[in-house]
Amino acid sequence: MIIELGNKILALGTIAGQVLVVLGVVYLLFLRKKQFAVVTFIQKNALMLAFLISLASVLGSLFYSEIVGFPPCDLCWIQRIFMYPLVVVLGFATINKDRRLIKYALASSVIGALVSAYHNYMYYWNSGLDAFCQLGGTQVSCVKRYVFEFGYVTIPLMALTAFALIIMLLIFYKLGKSRENITV
Repeated sequence: MIIELGNKILALGTIAGQVLVVLGVVYLLFLRKKQFAVVTFIQKNALMLAFLISLASVLGSLFYSEIVGFPPCDLCWIQRIFMYPLVVVLGFATINKDRRLIKYALASSVIGALVSAYHNYMYYWNSGLDAFCQLGGTQVSCVKRYVFEFGYVTIPLMALTAFALIIMLLIFYKLGKSRENITV
């Protein structure tokens, strides 16, 4: 029961995150000159939102590995290496309003997203590249399907969505700060 509920909550959060990423890309590509109230809200709260997404991602990964008992594959471990520190970095950046930390969070998110994109490529197209996961010694397949909600949401897709959403929020934060500097 708890597993099914956790899967649904995390999958719905993933879908919501995907919608927000698409809306963010549309805004950046076509509507950037317009300033909407929701965009202003996101820009002002982007660090806190990115922190909350990184925290939810860490808790979600721990839910699956420590409570449910799904062993993480090597690519999952690599993604954790880039996600877990984001909780601390974004937490400090949020509390201290330290813009210098944004570049580290952005770098970690981009690298994590690239690893996650590769993982998703292997996962959805079963490209036969699963041998990569056998090199690290965990002997856990990178393409084993533990979660498959709404016909497409998997654990690797949850990670990719979280990284993409954090990247989007950090871009919005930087745009908001540059817009503040122009108007001041």
